[in-house]
Amino acid sequence: MCGIVGAVAQRNIVPVLIEGLRRLEYRGYDSCGVAVLGAEGPRRARSVARVADLDDQVRENHLEGVTGIAHTRWATHGAPVTDNAHPIFSKDALALVHNGIIENNYESLREMLRGKGYEFVSQTDTEVIAHLVHSLYKGDLFAAVREAVSQLHGAYAIAVLHKDQPHKVVSARQGSPLVVGLGDGENFLASDALALAGSTERFIFLEEGDVCELSLNGVRIADRDGGEAEREVRHVAAYGSAAELGPYRHFMQKEIFEQPRAITDTIPQADSFDASIFGENAAKVFSEIDSLLILACGTSYYSGLTAKYWLESIAKIPTQVEIASEYRYRESLPNPKALVVVISQSGETADTLAALKHAQSLGHKHTLAVCNVGTSAMVRQTELAFLTHAGREIGVASTKAFTTQLVGLFVLAVTLGKLRGRVTEGQEADYLRQLRHLPAALNSALTLEPQIIAWSEEFSCKEHALFLGRGLHYPIALEGALKLKEISYIHAEAYPAGELKHGPLALVTEAMPVVTVAPNDALLEKLKSNIQEVRARGGQLYVFADSDAKIVNDEGLHVIRMPEHYGLLSPILHVVPLQLLAYHTACARGTDVDKPRNLAKSVTVE
Repeated sequence: MCGIVGAVAQRNIVPVLIEGLRRLEYRGYDSCGVAVLGAEGPRRARSVARVADLDDQVRENHLEGVTGIAHTRWATHGAPVTDNAHPIFSKDALALVHNGIIENNYESLREMLRGKGYEFVSQTDTEVIAHLVHSLYKGDLFAAVREAVSQLHGAYAIAVLHKDQPHKVVSARQGSPLVVGLGDGENFLASDALALAGSTERFIFLEEGDVCELSLNGVRIADRDGGEAEREVRHVAAYGSAAELGPYRHFMQKEIFEQPRAITDTIPQADSFDASIFGENAAKVFSEIDSLLILACGTSYYSGLTAKYWLESIAKIPTQVEIASEYRYRESLPNPKALVVVISQSGETADTLAALKHAQSLGHKHTLAVCNVGTSAMVRQTELAFLTHAGREIGVASTKAFTTQLVGLFVLAVTLGKLRGRVTEGQEADYLRQLRHLPAALNSALTLEPQIIAWSEEFSCKEHALFLGRGLHYPIALEGALKLKEISYIHAEAYPAGELKHGPLALVTEAMPVVTVAPNDALLEKLKSNIQEVRARGGQLYVFADSDAKIVNDEGLHVIRMPEHYGLLSPILHVVPLQLLAYHTACARGTDVDKPRNLAKSVTVE
């Protein structure tokens, strides 16, 4: 969601800025732009199409410069039109890019600035920041930015340049990530280190409230109190060249098929479930807790719902799962002995970070992040962490990040169960054996793709769908419905199958496909009764059943057999065909699978 790239160099940095934007396309955006300093002030190009279109404009206009900033925008204040695209100018002297939302007083600031003669040509809160910094500029851009951000409240990251300081870019962050890249006689700035791959491997991750000045010779940082700050320089191996599709049609398809490898890389290599996997102090922390509070959003929330079943059945520890964006806005009863678990692919999800801070403010001292990015704000702000190894996920709709989160949460459940005396040595060995066989089982599930493609042709002409699951697989039904609506734009809802007769059954007609997750577990017979309820109303059922579930194809009942029943780890296996169904349905409908409308990969605003 929104992306920033900036650079100060002794060479034309426009190719670096454009390539950085290309690398940030995975975050989701609906406009983009670049600005560089020239002899007469800043020059820019903006587009409400893709970065490729922006690159064409840059080449046609011969836009070049040694100091510049660039941006991909996901619209919040104001529609995705050219006037609202960043960079935003002030008095043709200053250019600014902005991630996030200003929450407090941008309207009153706008009126104040109008009174000073500033004209507004956009609908954005960003233009307020640009004019505010310009109004405070007295020859020192660093000081002007520091004074301006002291008047702002919200989650933001900004980068600013001014024509009177041609070899400087000043940035600030509060609640939205920014990373500085250090070069030789040149320095860089970005929302994500990925944007700077190939330019540097030395990074500084700015902290909350930091204001930073890039120049040719170095970096200057002030903390939220205005004092000079020293930040650790980290070496992060370059991500290499831009991700390649290889034989796949979309990144989402590629990432679905990368799940066996991603899970192999995520499974701990130890021969037992040891608390040290989560951090040096984990054993002590785990001995002090009596419950868990899981906070997450979207797909990560569904992984938390799945984990609740594991934690309570394996570790016998009470577990509460909350949507992060709701948790901080209600009165809750904090339990200092609870372990707060936050889940996020990027580790920069604004709602989840805010919920984490809120929990800590209520007295929760024990925290754990399940995350795919080891340098993220979330990992830095929690006591413990489990790092998944999904690799870079480009498709907006999460696939391999979700299944590797589930692996991490399963490891947590077994580890806690072992420490609490609920898991025997024999059970521990069985769980480890099942985990290590999981990639092979996933490969078998992926061979179902041709059958799923046939189903997707039927789904592509539908506008609504129901997904059903029971027990441990209800969250998987939720995830399947989310995937279908995210990328195919088909309205889909998921329910516990037993809830059909309490309302949703009214929706069932021949035109409403009903997707059912049917593992051969203790609830199978109950689920079969629910299937018959749908058939009796003329509904069309599409069932993913374990091979020994004894559910067979019949009129109105379409069955794809899973390769094997996988016990407690079955949700990880069953979600794969649901991902494929969503993917191929979207392909059949001709949607933009990797960049679905209105959505963003890294959600850095509330």
